[in-house]
Amino acid sequence: MDTTLTYAQSLDKADELANFRSQFYKPDDDMIYMDGNSLGRLPIETIQNMERLVKEEWGTRLIRSWGEKWFTSSTKVGDKLAKLIGASDGEVVISDSTTVNLFKLTMAALEMRPTRKKIVTDVFNFPTDLYVLQGCNHLKGDVYQIDLINSRDGISIDWQDIEATIGEGTALVTLSHVVFKSGFMYDAKSLTDYAHNKGALVLLDLSHSVGSVPVALNEWGVDFAVGCTYKYLNGGPGSPAFLYVRKDLQESAISPIWGWFGDGKPFAFDLEYTPAPDIRRFLCGTSSVMSIEAIETGVNLLLEAGIDRLRKKSLGLSNYMIDLVDHVLSPYGFKVGTPRDPVYRGSHVSIQHPDGYRINRALIEEMNVIPDFREPNNIRLGLTPLYTSYEDVWKTVERLRVIMQEGKHERYSNDRSSVT
Repeated sequence: MDTTLTYAQSLDKADELANFRSQFYKPDDDMIYMDGNSLGRLPIETIQNMERLVKEEWGTRLIRSWGEKWFTSSTKVGDKLAKLIGASDGEVVISDSTTVNLFKLTMAALEMRPTRKKIVTDVFNFPTDLYVLQGCNHLKGDVYQIDLINSRDGISIDWQDIEATIGEGTALVTLSHVVFKSGFMYDAKSLTDYAHNKGALVLLDLSHSVGSVPVALNEWGVDFAVGCTYKYLNGGPGSPAFLYVRKDLQESAISPIWGWFGDGKPFAFDLEYTPAPDIRRFLCGTSSVMSIEAIETGVNLLLEAGIDRLRKKSLGLSNYMIDLVDHVLSPYGFKVGTPRDPVYRGSHVSIQHPDGYRINRALIEEMNVIPDFREPNNIRLGLTPLYTSYEDVWKTVERLRVIMQEGKHERYSNDRSSVT
């Protein structure tokens, strides 16, 4: 393998998405950002759009902007986002947080399978998802069995274990399509088909999928989905999440949170709640107008790039990263903690080392590389196709090599900070 910087630069010259890099705010040219799978970079257009919203829509038009634009923004941007996840108009809405949306859809799904008392998830699911399931079970009287599918290798989930866990008594199968630590990606079509064959509903968390890998919810037959917008969608810190409900389920799926934006006629101000007949019934309170504006900007960029080109670039970056780890970093004790088969890989690569936390600190504090760390030993490197370059990958690996060669990480404590 060619491990030179010149080779990385030659890959960048052939990159058909290279022009998107200049569309993101980048005040420090030396800083390598490898955490776009946690918080995406700021699009330059977002700065301009937010200034227009504040000065014109809020400052000048004031309350009139609700009728002119804001009231329908949750569904309008939802329809745009639907194109990134293989959904149809009227199936996606921007609303609340991922956690709140997961609660709403979990409760709705359990109501639709009242005689079944088993929920299936896995040990890789994001903790907030597991907490929500535990909370829903508690609200339901602790009558559900929550089964976590175990991993045989600490990286992926074996299909035989999926088959062994989903059964006739399963009400809901809810998993992260791409898992947050290893980047393992499920075969969602096969998973959904199998769950449906057993009579269970399927709810996917797309937080590490949307905007980075192809998603085809309608084609796969998925019932429900949620996801955040501040990772690959570049919607900004704490930007509202989205939820998806397959169109033929919308009249029978009941949200457990009845808010005025979910009413069929919110400005009638009736004293009795009548849910909207469509996806809007899963709205709750007033929409986060300013954040939705930022989400739309990020979604527009991804639609312009096209998910097929994004996936091609993502796999190019992750294949290159894995090869460099094997050839440059393995002598220092690093291992790849992500599936090597690209069919089962999302858009981030985890590399594992017994001293991973201290190495991660040295990367951030001395080498001007921003990744993140996930317990117990994962340095997680987000490869965001719109703005990550092959040279970024090469420099990250080279700076890791320098840390190990010079023992820079040995100066740092192993005590965890509050945010890793």
